Amino acid sequence: MNNQETQAEIVRKSLKRRYRKERRFRAYGIVAIAIALAALVVLFTDIISKGHTAFIKTTITMEVNIDGEMMYLDDATDPRQMKNADFVEPLIQSLMREIPGATESDRSALRDLINPYASNQLRDALKENPDLLGTTQAMTFLSHTDVDVYVKHAGDDQYSIKLSEQQREWVDQLLERGVIETSFNDVFFSRGDSRDPSRAGILGAIVGSLLTMAVTLVLSFPIGVAAAIYLEEFAPQNKLTDFIEVNINNLAAVPSIIFGLLGLAVFINLFGMPRSVPLVGGLVLTLMTLPTIIISSRAAIKSVPPSIREAAEGMGASKMQVVLHHVLPLALPGMLTGSIIGMAQALGETAPLLLIGMVAFIVDVPDGFLDSATVLPVQVFLWAGSPELAFIERASAAIMVLLTFLISMNALAIWMRKRLERRW
Repeated sequence: MNNQETQAEIVRKSLKRRYRKERRFRAYGIVAIAIALAALVVLFTDIISKGHTAFIKTTITMEVNIDGEMMYLDDATDPRQMKNADFVEPLIQSLMREIPGATESDRSALRDLINPYASNQLRDALKENPDLLGTTQAMTFLSHTDVDVYVKHAGDDQYSIKLSEQQREWVDQLLERGVIETSFNDVFFSRGDSRDPSRAGILGAIVGSLLTMAVTLVLSFPIGVAAAIYLEEFAPQNKLTDFIEVNINNLAAVPSIIFGLLGLAVFINLFGMPRSVPLVGGLVLTLMTLPTIIISSRAAIKSVPPSIREAAEGMGASKMQVVLHHVLPLALPGMLTGSIIGMAQALGETAPLLLIGMVAFIVDVPDGFLDSATVLPVQVFLWAGSPELAFIERASAAIMVLLTFLISMNALAIWMRKRLERRW
């Protein structure tokens, strides 16, 4: 009896120890998840707090007297006169009318309130409609970057205010009178990069990313699916096939910068293709994405039950008909989700594109696959390395846009998997 009681006590103690270990293990898991979520919260809070103001622009609206005598311009249709005309003077005179007490000695300080490209905007408006010469028009211009920073970050010690005390007083007056206003920054989504932060946008980077991703998708998906079908359904089991499979798995773990070096050596140095174009970027990302697509496509093909193949072959279908008419349609949802995840990974890559020249300063929005372009991750890299905090603000906003694309692509992959997958 004592022996039985002793044995039972031993079992109870053993169970208690096991349950304590299980509770500790669950606690460790909960703590790990909490740390990961806290890190994500800190990351997103930092990005959003720095970048949300980039979606706001500061503008100055005023009555501009487009006086030809003031601009030394008689004929707005004469290209030579338009080239030599003074489009800055009407802006300064308009600001002097808006700010009581401003004098001719304040011209330089007044000029620094408005965007340096405002004179180009006036010139373009006059080119488009020469009849504006000699009239007074209400026009809206972007403010200077220093004014934009002051309006959005006054009192924030993180941002250095470069305006003088007098300029701050002028800005405060114009804010009270509604001459200076803030609104949604459509410039951020409608323009390419610029040396001036207030005019810098991500449209060029978005278009460059879309063109690059289009090349990647058109090349990587069919090649990856065809390779997966061959390796899984047709390739003989020999040393060569085993060697290919091992290397595909190894390529999936190769650092992305290696693919950039390969693209630089092959596509640019060997074949002489141009730098910083979506076509070359897409080719490099295709090399990087192919292993992921091949591996996920093979897994999707393996998930199709053997009974499907056996039933089709029993009905007299050939091997090709079995694969194309039965296996491929059933494996396609898994292939698509794997491809979307691979494309999302490629969208966020920077290192391989830096090596093929897509780090160049690109102002114009690309029109085709052979036009110079950049992509969103590289644009973030360029802005994040700028000493101006106004560019850091736009880098954070671009990160928010990039994360939106990545989350949307992953959500699409999850939705397609839930929607199209079949359970056997």
